Amino acid sequence: MITESVEDRSARGLAAAVSRLITAGDLPSGARLPTVRVVARELGVSPTTVSEAWQSLLRAGAIQTRGRSGTFVAALDRPRLRYTQLGGPALDRDLSSGVPDHDLLPDLTDALKRVGDGRLTSSYLDEPVLPELASVLRERWPYRPASLTVVDGALDALDRIIGAVVRFGDRVVVENPTFPPLLDLLDAAGATVVPLSPAALEADPVAVFLQPRAHNPTGASMSADDVAALAARLPADVLVVEDDHAGDIATAPPVSVGTHLPDRTVHIAGFSKSHGPDLRLAAVGGPARLIDAVAARRLLGPGWSSRLLQAVLLDLLTSDLARAQVASARAEYARRRTGLLAALDRRGAEATADDGINLWLTVHDQQQALVTLAAHGISVAPGAPFLVTPPATDHVRVTVGLVADGFDELATILASAAQRSDNRRLQ
Repeated sequence: MITESVEDRSARGLAAAVSRLITAGDLPSGARLPTVRVVARELGVSPTTVSEAWQSLLRAGAIQTRGRSGTFVAALDRPRLRYTQLGGPALDRDLSSGVPDHDLLPDLTDALKRVGDGRLTSSYLDEPVLPELASVLRERWPYRPASLTVVDGALDALDRIIGAVVRFGDRVVVENPTFPPLLDLLDAAGATVVPLSPAALEADPVAVFLQPRAHNPTGASMSADDVAALAARLPADVLVVEDDHAGDIATAPPVSVGTHLPDRTVHIAGFSKSHGPDLRLAAVGGPARLIDAVAARRLLGPGWSSRLLQAVLLDLLTSDLARAQVASARAEYARRRTGLLAALDRRGAEATADDGINLWLTVHDQQQALVTLAAHGISVAPGAPFLVTPPATDHVRVTVGLVADGFDELATILASAAQRSDNRRLQ
């Protein structure tokens, strides 16, 4: 059955053919696949080609191996999403969420009043972005985008770009660590995900996904020189997708590969961290062929992001009071980062928190650290879901943006949790 369905005898073509058979039900859950050598012989290809196809299917969760028993079509239930592993237990102090401090978000009261009666839609085929908002967004963009639209948050933007660009078996380059939902989306698309490196860029990827500033979870930001160096190394035709999720609360200046490669860069500007998660808005700008295709496809689903919420965002972006509130929040988040980071450093703990609302803490053992912190009523996010390939040391992510005071007390507990079990002592 498999060999009869294969048109493209490359590893990617074979993986795609098997995936189609599984989706159609022709290869049901639990069905045993023929051996690599049998498939290779029947197709007239090398066993290496078949092995590469099987590896792609394994990474996508479509098949599973059972040792000497062979390789089988996986059960229909998908593996647990990395995203769902980030939330901590219901404890007194939840520092696992990665959400901004509600008290530091700009007040929406006046903006909601100024929206008026909300008659902002005259036709279902109106432009998806309010013209006034589009103008403001273009002024803020780090380069001149050929096309721009608004979607329901940065994660929605990533989902739609991946759906338009990535095909089963495509090689995609990401930072390591990176945002777990991005890895979930790429897994769902059947992509082959590899960590960013010079070798990875030379291996014919279709896309590179970056967080140019306030990287989640490490807080690192790219400089203009970093962006220029990366742009010079990128192979022809690879698409760069930038998730600027922290937006206006980031202290680092905005940078983009689009200043060098505007025709191959998609930039996502998020507003959840800076202006409110419940606005559910992010702007996406880049090549017209891609952005216009995403906007057109949305016509057959949600159509557009709420123009009422767009009007609220426009008001916030142009209000002197709201801009002052966001600037104050940016400074306060910086104070919290530096305060806890300094307290951890005094206790010999290794951590990074250069920008944004997260802190990346090195721990001797992730599970041990989670249990130790839970005993103190503190939940943090495990580091493993952020990783494409495991590093030499374990980590946890702490939402430092929610830590307004008590740096020394919290740092003592965090530093203790980071140590070996036979050397943990509260200072």
